[in-house]
Amino acid sequence: MFNDLLHLYQFVDQTMSILFQRYPEEIMCKKGCTDCCNAAFDVSYIEGAFLLTAFRELPPDICEQILQRCQKAEKEWDQVLSGEIDPSRARIRCPLLNDSGQCSCYKARPVNCRTYGVPTIIKGSAHVCGLSKFSKGKSYPTVDLEPLQKSLYDYSVATAGDDLGIRRWPVSILLLHPDQLIAAE
Repeated sequence: MFNDLLHLYQFVDQTMSILFQRYPEEIMCKKGCTDCCNAAFDVSYIEGAFLLTAFRELPPDICEQILQRCQKAEKEWDQVLSGEIDPSRARIRCPLLNDSGQCSCYKARPVNCRTYGVPTIIKGSAHVCGLSKFSKGKSYPTVDLEPLQKSLYDYSVATAGDDLGIRRWPVSILLLHPDQLIAAE
C-alpha cells in the first residue's frame, strides 16, 4: 500500500539532502528547530494512513500524550475552518511534536514537513521558511510542490477511491478520529 509513497519520500529526502549540502548557510533546519511543526497544514489520504500506521506503533503512554495535544490542536483548527483565524497566519502546534522538540513519528512525516526550510512554489506562489537565510532577490533552486501533491493525490485515489482519496486532514483530527480513514482500509 505504501510503496509508491515511500519512493516519493526517498526522492524528496534525496533532493533535500542535496539542497542542505549546497546551501548550509541558508537552510536553518537543524535538530530541535520546530518552526515547521507550528503551522497549519493537512495531509493526503495516503500520508494520513501511513502516519496513522506509525502512530499505532508507538507506546501507549506516548499515544495518550499525543492525543491530549490533539484536542488543543483540533480546537485551533476549528477556529481556522470557521474563518476566525487566517490559515496562512495560524500557528498550530503539531501534536506529534513532543516536549523535547522532536517528532514522535519522524520517519512517517509528510511531504510538507520534509520540504520545509527551502524555497518552494505551489500554484505560482513562492514560500520559504521565515528563519532561513535565503537572500531576497537572489535566485535559488526551488522545490515545486505541485507535482509532489499531484502524486500524493494519485496515490490516495488509487488506494482509497475517489471519495476519500481527494480529502485531506489535519494531523490532530486524523489521530483523534481515525475512523475517517479506516472506513476505506
